[in-house]
Amino acid sequence: MSGCPNNAPRRMILLEDWLTLDRSNVPATFRFADEFNCASVFIDRHLNEGRAAKAAIRTIDEDVTYAQLAARVNRCGNALLGLGIAPGARLLLVVKDCPEFIYLVWGAIKAGIIPVPLNTLLTDHDYQFMIEDSECAAIVYSPEYANPVISAAKLSNPRPAHVIAATGSRSIAELMDAAAPDLEVYPSGPDDDCLWLYSSGSTGNPKGVVHAHKDSAIVAQLFAVEAMGITENDVIFSAAKLFFSYGFGNAMLFPLWLGATSVLSDKLPTPEMTFEVIEQFRPTVYFGVPTLYARQLAALEAAKPDLSSIRIAISAGEPLPPALYEGWLEQTGTPILDGIGSTEVHHIFISNTPSDHAAGGAGRVVPGFEVMLAGDDGAPVKEGEVGVLKCRGESVVRYYWKNPEKTALSIVDGWLITGDMMFQDENGRYIYCGRSDDMMKVGGIWCSPAEIEARLVEHPLVLEAAVVAREDGDGMIKPEAHVILSDQSKTEDGLAEILTEHCKAGLAHYKYPRWVHIVEALPKTATGKIQRYKLRS
Repeated sequence: MSGCPNNAPRRMILLEDWLTLDRSNVPATFRFADEFNCASVFIDRHLNEGRAAKAAIRTIDEDVTYAQLAARVNRCGNALLGLGIAPGARLLLVVKDCPEFIYLVWGAIKAGIIPVPLNTLLTDHDYQFMIEDSECAAIVYSPEYANPVISAAKLSNPRPAHVIAATGSRSIAELMDAAAPDLEVYPSGPDDDCLWLYSSGSTGNPKGVVHAHKDSAIVAQLFAVEAMGITENDVIFSAAKLFFSYGFGNAMLFPLWLGATSVLSDKLPTPEMTFEVIEQFRPTVYFGVPTLYARQLAALEAAKPDLSSIRIAISAGEPLPPALYEGWLEQTGTPILDGIGSTEVHHIFISNTPSDHAAGGAGRVVPGFEVMLAGDDGAPVKEGEVGVLKCRGESVVRYYWKNPEKTALSIVDGWLITGDMMFQDENGRYIYCGRSDDMMKVGGIWCSPAEIEARLVEHPLVLEAAVVAREDGDGMIKPEAHVILSDQSKTEDGLAEILTEHCKAGLAHYKYPRWVHIVEALPKTATGKIQRYKLRS
């Protein structure tokens, strides 16, 4: 398969008791054992491969070895079963980035219980919806999130049988201390439901995305190993949090698949926090998002942290503007490898790689996945034309929980219809244009908000930008820009005109924004995606 780094380790040799991979097919074909509970390969096998004493997790407070991790996962699974939570039941998690998050996820999976990590920044109304939608048996929370979780549980119908803290008095941690350190793995199959990840809900209520046991193994092998060349010798730090699919893969699936080390921080992902973590723990692989990279780059003008340990820097969530790619490369000597993924695929499926990267695009298809750009008729578009991105691969979700209509609309003949608009440039790289409902026709020509936003961010005054469609006085659609300044104290007159002229100088004449608003913040989901529909309204 093209695009695989020559030095990518082939760890499948160590996993043949569970699965094999046929790389001659696209999508790649994995063959799993009839009985496959993924906790066996992500947790248990490391004890048989000589990693018992190696650090699996590092935090400011403690290091957790692979032996300690395996024992605590077993104790956690026994504690959950001891509460009367049955295999197949849902366990909601409102838990910060800490070792307990990992114990809960894998303890549940090993016991046959389905973990459902939730965004820790939501309201009691949001949690009530997810409690009722999932029909969960229990919800576990970090103590700092007690108020919204407990309030939501009291209002829910039906109520979960257990609402319990992860740590502290009368907590899961206390139950773990009293639980047995051995746990028989639940006899799941590779296609059995394993875990859920709720979609971000940027266009409505979030949807329960149901992943099977095989899915985590597939994305870890195809992206982390095959595409990125990450190895067990790497130390991995994700500023993106564990509760959504990007961070879930970065900080938990990839290190535990490879036998590497994951660095966790429960603090908000500010430039200061990331610099401190990088200098203290010396990660070799770093995962961020464009908004954070922009703030880090601005902070580097004054701060001089030692970022030399990082050999791979990865971005997703929003398209990475070329100015950020170029600025980070200049400051650190390491390129940011941008990619695009989805909760439904479980992680990134188009990406730049260490051996093949460039500014301004999402890169190429991760070997093992298949993509297609489709027109309104569902057929592939011609080369260079914009189409709706479809993805096919063995980690693609089979269904949304209790939502057959959305399932039927989004997953057709094994193809996930993502709603992202892209085209391939003359070099075969995929260029992101925006969501299908964000695209606009200006003067009868399709116009990408991502392209205009990238041009705005090139200006030294601009930190972030979001562009949406707006009707002018004649009812014609034109671009409208909302901009956050790098230095918000600069509010002199004429900034809008300066930025308008900057766009005119670098874009086709019809693409420049007719209105430029200087704002202090942009509406976003808690995963950092801009909610452009709020700007349109």
